[in-house]
Amino acid sequence: MDDDVLLDAARSCVLAIGVGRTTLTEVARRAQVSRMTLYRRFPDVRSLIAALMTREFGGLLAGISASLTGATARERLVTGLVTGVRVLVDNPIMRAALDLEPELLLPYVVQRLGSTQRLTEQFIADQLKAGHHDGSIRVAGVPAQSRVVLLTIQSFVLSMRPATSDVDSEALLAELGTQLDGALERR
Repeated sequence: MDDDVLLDAARSCVLAIGVGRTTLTEVARRAQVSRMTLYRRFPDVRSLIAALMTREFGGLLAGISASLTGATARERLVTGLVTGVRVLVDNPIMRAALDLEPELLLPYVVQRLGSTQRLTEQFIADQLKAGHHDGSIRVAGVPAQSRVVLLTIQSFVLSMRPATSDVDSEALLAELGTQLDGALERR
């Protein structure tokens, strides 16, 4: 059984009834497989939802990585990060999690980094190294530098809705780009 069939069914459930009400039984029904088939691959809803988020957000990151443009690594990184925030904030799975069950994301803020955060951090680290090499990014320790950038953009993803209740979202994202560019600029 292809995991994509199961993850597509999970995505359908999450969008229809929310993360908190999604059950393995409902996902198995939507995927037209037995519950045991689903249980063999995903022992609980938490692991299924984690796999769904990894696929969903990892796919977004791959698309952004493939479309990077800019004369320097810094330009590519800043543009990619701002685009990533915009796309992630508008993603229906992220919206469902943030709007309906934000507590599901809390462990990824206060307890541990998830696989998608690690993928994003690796993307950032790769671009930082390229920027160190081409001279467009201030040289610093890549682990700390990439973690600071990750935490910065993560705060935008998690707080964009309340942050834009009285500030234009495009103006906020433009300022994010300016802040990132300035912080990374070689002095």
